[in-house]
Amino acid sequence: MTKQIFAGLFTEGTTDIRFLESIVRKALEDVAFECQGQIETEVKTIEINKTGLGFVEQVLLASKKGIDDYGIMFLCVHTDSDEATDKRAIESKIIPAIKSLEKQNESEYCKILVSVIPVYMTESWMLADKELLKSEIGTLLSNFDLGIHPFPESIANPKETIINAIRIVQSDLTRRKRNRGLDISELYQIIGQKLELSQLESLESYRKFKDSLKGAFKELGLLH
Repeated sequence: MTKQIFAGLFTEGTTDIRFLESIVRKALEDVAFECQGQIETEVKTIEINKTGLGFVEQVLLASKKGIDDYGIMFLCVHTDSDEATDKRAIESKIIPAIKSLEKQNESEYCKILVSVIPVYMTESWMLADKELLKSEIGTLLSNFDLGIHPFPESIANPKETIINAIRIVQSDLTRRKRNRGLDISELYQIIGQKLELSQLESLESYRKFKDSLKGAFKELGLLH
């Protein structure tokens, strides 16, 4: 008998959703493949009105909405680390959110939280496959010429790095082609869809997310 897993995804911003929705979906399928029996997975993006709410309050609201609207079994919560490690994000955001969820009624709130914490910011994961990135921005220039040669998780501002790479490509194009333009906002969804998980495995922050995901499957009794 096929089991269905409904996972919620709550992100810091709308651009994060565009990229992470596909990544989380593929990771879910990857972990489900390790389970016994047939499992179908589905990701439900949870959007709330964040006005005036702190991180923990946002997670609580997303958790309740996920249960009410979709019957989610666990909630993937994204927050950027904004620095070289995830330590501060875990201590100041994830752990308080988990503790707050533990106090809630399990019939009203999804209490299993999976953390998604890219080092510095989501765009570092977009740099995991630099050949894919170059293909999407339409260039044969080298990683060094584009300034994307460092290891993704060592780049303090990966978003600005990608934007600068786009600028370099644009300046290298003929005027007619340059008028077509390209904005980083166009890359999130397409790279998220095309990026192979094997490319992300080199990033510690992705491996931690996958471990957290496996933990959720174990809590549900689907993985040993």
